[in-house]
Amino acid sequence: MPAACDSVLEDIEDIVSAEDLKPRDRQFVRKNVFPKVRKRHSQKNIQTDDDPPSDSIIPGAQKIWIRTWGCSHNNSDGEYMAGQLAAYGYKITDNSAEADLWLLNSCTVKNPAEDHFRNSIKKAQEGKKKVVLAGCVPQAQPRQDYLKGLSIIGVQQIDRVVEVVEETIKGHSVRLLGQKKDNGKRLGGARLDLPKIRKNPLIEIISINTGCLNACTYCKTKHARGDLASYPIEELVDRAKQSFQEGVCEIWLTSEDTGAYGRDIGTDLPTLLWKLVEAIPEGAMLRLGMTNPPYILEHLEEMAKILNHPRVYAFLHIPVQSASDSVLMDMKREYCVADFKQVVDFLKEKVPGITIATDIICGFPGETDEDFQETMKLVEQYRFPSLFINQFYPRPGTPAAKMHQVPATVKKQRTKDLSQLFHSYNPYDHKVGERQRVLVTEESFDSNYYVAHNPFYEQVLVPKDPLLMGKMVEVNIYEAGKHYMKGRPVSDARVYTASITRPLAKGEVSGLTEEFRHAPQNGTKWKAHPSAEIPVKTPLSSWMALQLPWQQEGGGLKILSVSLALLAVLVMFYYGGMKTEL
Repeated sequence: MPAACDSVLEDIEDIVSAEDLKPRDRQFVRKNVFPKVRKRHSQKNIQTDDDPPSDSIIPGAQKIWIRTWGCSHNNSDGEYMAGQLAAYGYKITDNSAEADLWLLNSCTVKNPAEDHFRNSIKKAQEGKKKVVLAGCVPQAQPRQDYLKGLSIIGVQQIDRVVEVVEETIKGHSVRLLGQKKDNGKRLGGARLDLPKIRKNPLIEIISINTGCLNACTYCKTKHARGDLASYPIEELVDRAKQSFQEGVCEIWLTSEDTGAYGRDIGTDLPTLLWKLVEAIPEGAMLRLGMTNPPYILEHLEEMAKILNHPRVYAFLHIPVQSASDSVLMDMKREYCVADFKQVVDFLKEKVPGITIATDIICGFPGETDEDFQETMKLVEQYRFPSLFINQFYPRPGTPAAKMHQVPATVKKQRTKDLSQLFHSYNPYDHKVGERQRVLVTEESFDSNYYVAHNPFYEQVLVPKDPLLMGKMVEVNIYEAGKHYMKGRPVSDARVYTASITRPLAKGEVSGLTEEFRHAPQNGTKWKAHPSAEIPVKTPLSSWMALQLPWQQEGGGLKILSVSLALLAVLVMFYYGGMKTEL
């Protein structure tokens, strides 16, 4: 090997210079050939830029603001995304102005929610913020004009939020909208043991399934969440146990339709609930989410037994939407008013005091005055203590948007009439003077009280005594309003604490398994767990999940070794070519 190979090279490009002799001219001077060292640019010639190149940005050192709209399921997704980002090293901030990136987690149920979402995107862009979009709006319609060029993370891809945020901060646009599958079968979504930051450290929201079995003509959520896909019972029970070990005292089960749980995996909701009940410690409670009438009818007996359990709230959210069978048929709700009444009447008989919450849509296409009056009569009959009144909004891409619409003035008037009926009665007046057991979990909006719930999930305001938070206590009800009661703790009553574990602090990351134990803090680089899977046939995922040499331990030595090996190959190739030419 020529002596030139023993010289120190500053750069691999220095092997050949424009001033070097040609191969034919080297035959007489080969012993005197030395590679030229290119002069480095002086510091004064280097142009500076306000924005550093993307490869100089250190991911994990930025501040992120997360905004979530919509249901409990969406809120749970937001908590999971916040937890993963915090575990990676990003700082989750409540101050949108100081954030480097906005993560906007959207809801597609109503037009106003999407309008707020769209306006937030515009505001972020005006403020020169990086933006990542999540939730049902971009999942259902990713090609909308106002979403062009923006990063999107799908509702089943929230376990990859770190990848999307990292690439977005570098200036790239990334879209992950695929479905989670196992041997071709659709899964419930991202796994349940991911890190999360609970909005309320005392409340764990568990999504038991995603999607549904219905095809309601007004629903846009179906376009985003898809068909029913349930989590296995053992995974849900494990998540509940882990939550209790972290100081949680209340669990909410959520999904687009909890009543349909398990139909895709050969089980059902009562089977899951009995397993969960076994894991609930004394002083903790379980709340069921929304269920549609068709899927609860066949389980009424078992559901009544479960709702009578002392550690399960006697509460059920059953949307009726309309009391007109013709309207329900146009909605494709797959039940009639008689089915709804059967469910409510049975549960009221078997579960004394149960709270039934329901939803009603005012002004659905084709709804007549007679149809609406049937709905008014239903509300008057049952006097629901919790009633969600919604004026109909045609969602783009849904069959209902193409139907003959009720005039806007009529829709508004019907919404107003139903609201007036709802506010004409006080459901809690008769409970003044009662002694009730309540679980204290949060602070009121006005910060004047703590908020608790009695066994029927009715809201009870109690004094702001820090010793009460997270505890189950007995109170005397002394006042009642439309949506709440007020109670004073009974001095001689026993206080129950759900768990001996201290609840996590607000903003603290939960569920940090070994995979995330060595996550970065203060902006240092997080390394993937050795067992982390890289999805097959997903080039973007594979590229972003692989560790480059400089990210690995001993990276500097690896780079040097690779560079020297490449240098040797190039030199041998160069001089080998010279010999052939000679």
